Amino acid sequence: MLQDLETKNEGTVEESTTINGKVSIGRRSIIHSRTTTRGPAIIGDGCTIGPNTYIDPYTSIGDHSTIRNTEIENSIVMEGAHIDCGKRITDSLIGRKVKILGYEQNIPKGHRLILGDMATVTL
Repeated sequence: MLQDLETKNEGTVEESTTINGKVSIGRRSIIHSRTTTRGPAIIGDGCTIGPNTYIDPYTSIGDHSTIRNTEIENSIVMEGAHIDCGKRITDSLIGRKVKILGYEQNIPKGHRLILGDMATVTL
């Protein structure tokens, strides 16, 4: 489906941003500086992307999602997700209103998990 994507920009793209290939940016979305997006990729309506973010090909980001300080590739991010982890995420499906925060932001240090039935996690 992403192969047939038409390039469009209905949002705001700040300076010092790189967009290559077929990328669709939804209404009221903001792509902040120091962000690279390589298509094919879809960024939904009302999203905040960046700064310091890398959106690699074959990534779909749902409406009203925020992605900062993160590299993401070949993934689907559902509506309302918030990702600010300073890590690289690949080949993933991220559900609605999921929050992924960097380990460095957790004090005291440790893993805090909320997992659904039959989940698999690698730490």
